[in-house]
Amino acid sequence: MNGRLDFDPYTMWRNTLAEADRVFSSPPELDRPVGGCTYCTPESELRILGGDPAAVPDDLLGHFMREVVSHWEADQYPVLWRRLMPRALRYWGPDGASADPSAEIGRLGQHGAKLADWPAPERAVVEKALRALLTIALTDGLPSMAVTDLLEGIAHATGDMEPWLEHIAGLAGPEADAGLVRLALDWATDLLWEDFRFTWWYDGDPQVIAAWLPTQRVRIATFATRHPRCKTAADALIALDRLRDGDHSPWLYPYGMKFLSLAPRAD
Repeated sequence: MNGRLDFDPYTMWRNTLAEADRVFSSPPELDRPVGGCTYCTPESELRILGGDPAAVPDDLLGHFMREVVSHWEADQYPVLWRRLMPRALRYWGPDGASADPSAEIGRLGQHGAKLADWPAPERAVVEKALRALLTIALTDGLPSMAVTDLLEGIAHATGDMEPWLEHIAGLAGPEADAGLVRLALDWATDLLWEDFRFTWWYDGDPQVIAAWLPTQRVRIATFATRHPRCKTAADALIALDRLRDGDHSPWLYPYGMKFLSLAPRAD
């Protein structure tokens, strides 16, 4: 794990986009005009959504992906996603307009666009793109909260967290190691505070994370040995050991503390 990543995640991302363009080059046809909540989406925009996917403006694309599933015709909703998927991937990517794609990605789940039921080539290229996005998030120095949110959205879309944790565990190199250490400290700390919960993966069980973290201790310890001045790695090991021993957190829970007012009193 001392070498750098064996691949450039940005190159992987660009290659996956090209593959998605090929896979989705002949999108499924709609059998009737797009139906939806006209209170939220005017008829003029519904017509645009039913036309050429390349002609859908970014703001309308974002609105579609964020709008609740119940505001669309159930049988049309997966078809619209399949037609717009290459656009959606670019919207979520490093150069895209979405600041936090986790909720939008979660719309692909079984209560939404039903990604699991899509044709195998389409499903495979979408999952490949999600792996690239997760790799970029972990290795590019993003805050661990952003990685967690993305991971939850992906788990919600695919119905499972464990393959994505395995993907993180399989990434080698200093960037991946550092990202894992940041993630492990945040997750272990929240578990110790009994404050770990999922936002976007509605069926998720935090025990999946609790069971996975100890499997990464050796890797984190190796990182801590290589970087003896890294407090994040040292604290991550402390938190993991406290979890293993069923002990309490050595750090005060910050969100329940009372803060003194600095405003002067009006005497």
